[in-house]
Amino acid sequence: MSQERFSTVLISGLMLTAILLVGIFIGKGGDQTGYASESYEELQVFAEVLSQVKKHYVEETQTKDLVQGALRGMLAGLDPHSSFMTPDMFKEMQVETKGEFGGLGIQIGIKDHRLTVIAPIEDTPAFAAGIQSGDTIIQVDETPTKDLTLMEAVQHMRGPRGTPVKLTVIREGLEEPLVFTITRDIIKIQSVRSKLLEGNVGYARLSQFQEASAEDLTKALEELTAKNIQGLILDLRNNPGGLLTAAVGVSEQFLEAGRLVVSIQGRNGKKDEYRARANSKNYEYPMIVLINQGSASASEIVAAAMQDWGKAVIIGTTSFGKGSVQTILPLSDGSGLRLTTAKYYTPKGKSIHNIGVQPDIVIDPKAIQVAKQDSAEGEKEGKSAPTTAKAETKPPTTPADPNAPQPVPPEDVQLLKAVEMLKSWKVFKQIRPAA
Repeated sequence: MSQERFSTVLISGLMLTAILLVGIFIGKGGDQTGYASESYEELQVFAEVLSQVKKHYVEETQTKDLVQGALRGMLAGLDPHSSFMTPDMFKEMQVETKGEFGGLGIQIGIKDHRLTVIAPIEDTPAFAAGIQSGDTIIQVDETPTKDLTLMEAVQHMRGPRGTPVKLTVIREGLEEPLVFTITRDIIKIQSVRSKLLEGNVGYARLSQFQEASAEDLTKALEELTAKNIQGLILDLRNNPGGLLTAAVGVSEQFLEAGRLVVSIQGRNGKKDEYRARANSKNYEYPMIVLINQGSASASEIVAAAMQDWGKAVIIGTTSFGKGSVQTILPLSDGSGLRLTTAKYYTPKGKSIHNIGVQPDIVIDPKAIQVAKQDSAEGEKEGKSAPTTAKAETKPPTTPADPNAPQPVPPEDVQLLKAVEMLKSWKVFKQIRPAA
């Protein structure tokens, strides 16, 4: 392996968790760091403090631990997404983008200065325990998260498979904190899942943007296209992001060659643009993209590209709003540096950082649930018309034939709306004005 230093651009949901899930790698040649051109007299104070701590602190200290602590503090003082990684953490980060790692199955980030769940990963311990997008983690075991960096919080959540960890969370709408005791496990992520829904509607869900995500989506789309689908639902809900290359690879399957997918710009003003390649598929069936507050970074890149180019209708709630770019820099001792170096922009030049992608049609399941509860309470108090008896309904059963159209879960109001729109899409398209 080449001994040259390299850098890696990272756009992720930053969503480390008990999983240290990071985003996007694009290999680029890195410049050797030079110090000769600047004055670093301020480092004298650092050296003095280090010396005094070594001599006089009440307990014996190791220089390596003190320096690493200082590095963590320095990076944490910049923004929530910049951080220092020890050699072990750096190695683990490189492995985890393959889609398998140990932990709880939670993507986390810093939002409004609080440790926030971006999304639980499907079929993981956290998902089964009931962790939800938007939960604020205030304590891990007995350690408050208020003063922890993102990386430190991840370290507290990690541990051997089969061991428990206790998370204390605050959830919007509840007065008291919730406490979850979750057993750690090996997390394996299937990036792309697809199926045929009722009405001959194709459905593809991306849970993360990994190395093989674009290729896996290509295979799924080929299978769905062979079934003569009349439209596609691309589900990016609770997808925290991942590799930029995967986001571009997914987007270009619906864009004409040369169309801009995303651009990134640092403080020097230079823009790097990522465009659809000439050999991209460019599927053109009617499409709906589903997003929510758990959709971050690479998910937002895809959703924004589809929205800006008019390729899809966006349904759901406002996305997370992670629009910054991190560069991964390996250091001489095997450790690594994650540093925010740029922001990314949609094809129309918009930044979604701290704003998120705004859906074309807002459907908020929580608001709908609250409205139903209010209505039910009103009925109990006699404030509404007398209720009428309703026929008993049985939950839909999954057809034995996996190739047959699947029913839509009645509680998934966003997906129901998307299917309803695609069913009527063809009807409206056939309507012609009278002569």
